[in-house]
Amino acid sequence: MAAPPKKLLDQVREAIRIKHYSYRTEESYVYWIRRYILFHNKRHPREMGKAEMEAFLSHLAVEEQVAASTQNQALSALLFLYRYVLNQPFEEPLDALRAKRSRYLPTVLTREEVLAVIEQLSGVYRLVIQVLYGSGLRLTEGLRLRVKDLDFAQRQIIIRDTKGAESRITTLPECLIERLKQHLQGVKRLHQLDLEAGYGSVYLPFALDRKYPNADRDWIWQFVFPSFGLSRDPRSGVVRRHHLHETGVQRAVKQATRAAGIEKRVNCHTFRHSFATHLLQNGYDIRTVQELLGHKDVKTTMIYTHVLNRGGRGVRSPLD
Repeated sequence: MAAPPKKLLDQVREAIRIKHYSYRTEESYVYWIRRYILFHNKRHPREMGKAEMEAFLSHLAVEEQVAASTQNQALSALLFLYRYVLNQPFEEPLDALRAKRSRYLPTVLTREEVLAVIEQLSGVYRLVIQVLYGSGLRLTEGLRLRVKDLDFAQRQIIIRDTKGAESRITTLPECLIERLKQHLQGVKRLHQLDLEAGYGSVYLPFALDRKYPNADRDWIWQFVFPSFGLSRDPRSGVVRRHHLHETGVQRAVKQATRAAGIEKRVNCHTFRHSFATHLLQNGYDIRTVQELLGHKDVKTTMIYTHVLNRGGRGVRSPLD
């Protein structure tokens, strides 16, 4: 008896996993494709095309007033659907109304403000934020660090398969080396307890678990910042200890900012912005900062030079 055909969204998930996209990307793409189908009264995407895509994207921009990045994410999901699942790639550019891209300057803390926030943090959350600020990492990059990515001898961190599927090397603050070593001792004890309980495996990217069958239990592949409990992998169903969840760190930063009395909009990414700005203030050249941040285009890094010029670009107010 022939197996029933797979549902469309299951086909989408399968195509995403073949391309080794992250689980977060998988969830967001499925979400936007489902929204697209419901917007057009549950019509099958194969029956729709360029006009329906333009209508949906224009609705997001005009009626829902989403940010440009949100609209672009929806567009990417639909292009993926038609190109890799339905085999109907679009050759012509879409003529949808585009959300206006905002040009905002990122929030940057002074060094004193950074230290004040860190002072209000404790435990593993404090160490996570110290790594984000000290090395200029994105939150997901910090939480996905593996033991093998910390090079204490060279005082560097290797960020692997990050945004854009590329890797880079950034600095490891000397003042965090001993603290990280102590932290890893506790993580290793936890890993040993997991192994004794019949667990101890960790998610490996790019099907490395098939290429190296026992690598998922090796110490070097464990997360530097493991979660507090075991959980079931949503893709494989295997019970594992994943890394810390982003929301816990984000909540801790919000509370610490309030406790420090800082009246700025601060999130975890603020520490990466502050890292870059403070390096430029200390005289490091823009290309060095670009390399440490992993920006493909120096224009992206240039935003921090604009941050340095805030305050009327050095103009003295006549009121002063």
